[in-house]
Amino acid sequence: MGNLLLGMLVLGMCCNLAAQNSILKVDIDTDVEFQTIHNFAASDAWAAQFTGLWPDGKRRQMADWLFSTEIDKTGSPKGIGLTAWRFNIGAGSFDQGDHSGIKDPWRRTEGFLQSNGSYDWQKQAGQQWFLKAAKERGVEQFIAFVNSPPIQLTKNGKGHSEDGLAANISHANYAAYANFLADVWLHFRDSVGVDFDYMSPFNEPQWEWKGGQEGSPWNNKELAAATRVIDSVFRAENIAAQLEITEAGAIDYLTGTKKKHNNRSDQIETFFSPSSPDYLRNLTTLAPKVAAHSYFTTWPVEKLKRERERIAEKLAKYPSLEYWMSEYCILENNEEIKGKGRGLGMQTALYVARLIHADLTIANASAWHWWLAMSPYDFKDGLIYHDKNTDDGAIYDSKLLWTLGNYSRFIRPEASRISVSYANRDATETLRNGVLVSAYKNKDGSIVVVAINQKEEAADLEFNSDFRSFARVISYVTDAGQNLKSKVLGKPKKGIFTVGKKSITTFIFQSK
Repeated sequence: MGNLLLGMLVLGMCCNLAAQNSILKVDIDTDVEFQTIHNFAASDAWAAQFTGLWPDGKRRQMADWLFSTEIDKTGSPKGIGLTAWRFNIGAGSFDQGDHSGIKDPWRRTEGFLQSNGSYDWQKQAGQQWFLKAAKERGVEQFIAFVNSPPIQLTKNGKGHSEDGLAANISHANYAAYANFLADVWLHFRDSVGVDFDYMSPFNEPQWEWKGGQEGSPWNNKELAAATRVIDSVFRAENIAAQLEITEAGAIDYLTGTKKKHNNRSDQIETFFSPSSPDYLRNLTTLAPKVAAHSYFTTWPVEKLKRERERIAEKLAKYPSLEYWMSEYCILENNEEIKGKGRGLGMQTALYVARLIHADLTIANASAWHWWLAMSPYDFKDGLIYHDKNTDDGAIYDSKLLWTLGNYSRFIRPEASRISVSYANRDATETLRNGVLVSAYKNKDGSIVVVAINQKEEAADLEFNSDFRSFARVISYVTDAGQNLKSKVLGKPKKGIFTVGKKSITTFIFQSK
């Protein structure tokens, strides 16, 4: 039997045993490992093009919140230590203004490719500032993603589709698109000092993208054909980035056939079954993973659970594949939460914490990415919120920012998720209203345990094991009054402690 942790996890204040709550006993076996966790991330769309040019103090504060791994004088983190960053390669709709067909200027982007075929690498300066800020603060993994091919290559000369029926780029321009992606990668490696580890050329290909923002639909056969062309160009140019597909708009497009746009669904079988005519797994540059977005599958909780079980079932059939949850914000409206209105408080944070837990522990996601790092909108789509001004404005952190930090700051790249057992762990009611616990082993040997208490009252957790190999435990609490507030709990020992109501706590078991 391996090193067994029978655990009960501490939050904030030591328990008041007079107020007897039911005691949750948690068993953690460090020798039973599941998926490798590569990174936690967010994207620079759409605001970084402006906020990256804001006054230096404000843009640095936003970058520190997102990327810093430093601690303040109280021992609490200054930021959430994201371990990857998603850079949006723009299509160039910004220079078209109102003629772009995209009403909101914040959802247009500049583009590097110019009408005469040359490149203007000074474009996307605000986004490039945040890219460099991420690297300066220790981020080592970078993903470049495309919503629409450059407007110079699209069928209609715009960054969105006319009819939503097919890709907004002709087959004749696939090679030009591939060369564009290769040129961008080479420029950023050679002139900026950032190597994009992954290129995602087909973001949310299921949607019609007929306006509102940059985007292009892609039918599966188009996507497969374009991927083969990109692969050939990347091999010829020695591009080290791996191609990330499928970037599905919802996770159920990976696992089964959908009635609407059935030629854009069942993507695991379509691209990774050797018997499929659109098989891509043999391409040298293709990343051994599938990516999808958790939209529209978070409520009711029964659906949240079942759709992620389907992902796990598919991965069991294709064990060489990983699953990355590569984008989410709250779009849905249900009895628990609505997308409209900024999500600065704990309701939003706990809703998303439950989703992170489910994606990591049920779907076995190896990465988890939020959508907008910064948002000017009255919507639950940002980690940081700011005024919708192009030159300057107020900035606001959110409880969601720090809740993501309960994972991203402490579960470091290449950590392994490890076995956790407790009463009713897999019950739907536990997922809906209970205490959710997951655990991870970092490469340095430290053990990270994340406890989400969704209840209106505190929950007692039992810690009853011999942690002789660990020198101390530190807890980090996010709740209505605290943001990753640290507390040194000393050397692990037998005891019962209280996890506060409506909170997320991370416990770090350190050997030194």
